[in-house]
Amino acid sequence: MGPSEMSKDPARITGPVLVAGAGIGGLTAALALARAGHKVIVAERSPELAEVGAGLQLSPNACHVLEQIGALDAIHGAGFEPETVRIRSARSGEDITRLPLGNSLRKRFGAPYLVVHRADLQKALFDTASKNPEIEFRFGHKVAGLEDEPDAPVRVRFETASGSTSIDAFAVIGADGVWSALRGMIPGHSEAKFTGRTAYRATVSSSRVPDDLMTDTGLWLGHDAHLVHYPVHGSRNFNIVALIEESWTEKTWSGTVDRASFLQHFSHWAPEVKALLSVPDTWLKWALCGVDGSRPWTHGRLALLGDAAHGMLPFAAQGAGMAIEDAAVLADCLKPDTDSPVAALKTYEARRKERVVKVQKTAVSNGKIYHLSGPMAFARDTVMRLAPPARLSARMDWIYGWKAPA
Repeated sequence: MGPSEMSKDPARITGPVLVAGAGIGGLTAALALARAGHKVIVAERSPELAEVGAGLQLSPNACHVLEQIGALDAIHGAGFEPETVRIRSARSGEDITRLPLGNSLRKRFGAPYLVVHRADLQKALFDTASKNPEIEFRFGHKVAGLEDEPDAPVRVRFETASGSTSIDAFAVIGADGVWSALRGMIPGHSEAKFTGRTAYRATVSSSRVPDDLMTDTGLWLGHDAHLVHYPVHGSRNFNIVALIEESWTEKTWSGTVDRASFLQHFSHWAPEVKALLSVPDTWLKWALCGVDGSRPWTHGRLALLGDAAHGMLPFAAQGAGMAIEDAAVLADCLKPDTDSPVAALKTYEARRKERVVKVQKTAVSNGKIYHLSGPMAFARDTVMRLAPPARLSARMDWIYGWKAPA
């Protein structure tokens, strides 16, 4: 029976929850599900965890979940807690405004706002999960198929270096990223689409950047591009990400970059930011892709989570945050003693979808605002300069103020 026929719960069946993907969402889901009482198998197609990606921003909504699953202390040690978001004009180099983070957000939401390298976050989650006896890892497992027959566990087939194998599960969670293999097994879902934006990333030693950049998250707004930077690796290194409107399309986290051509894109930016962009000897790039979060996330005993369900632009800094939230809500819905995992997964989808789609739309809107030019950019900057920083910051309260189920 194929995936289109998965619709009914089997007779009462027990077994592990299978999480496909050992990224941020998959590891958080494994910890949250184990905390809820499940045995969990995490199947990852790579033979080992790979240190890929750039920096991530973890706002209080995400940090509440990370604290709940016992990983926040390790992440905090590897990350950095900036004092403000310092927003500047790419053209003039002048400050537009500074939005409070640090103690201001801790007092309001009861959790920190952290910046951390993706590899450090993934390692902290993996190390925490590896200590949990209810979580098992299977590396080098590439999803090849799925069978969801009545009165039987869900069977997921894998290809491995030594041949084919299968795992039987109580339910299956597709946390396998924006190019998810499991998403294609959910009728009505759409494929990931390139967004016409490319992210360029570099990490350098903190000793190579000015000291005044080491206390804040920096955001530079320019025509058809913007720049974000902040300390990572416990402030030993400095993460720089430039986001540009262009139509490059390759499925890679680490595309090669012609440094001279890249820097030419910023030839009209302020001298200070051009000097910063000239510091890295090497840049890598990846094409930003999106997944329509309004399409179906679940079918039978299969559910998607994180980028697999709703890959989004990074202009609200909530891609990781939404995956982390997904994990907490999933574990709250999918109890080990449920008689209806199908209904539980549908409840998870219903509880998450409206919020996630709203965040996706916010990210798209922010991207347009960040990349304005001419009179529209002048008007944007004027409004931001005149508005009290606390009022501008409060526009994100509906995101940051979310709390994980107890």
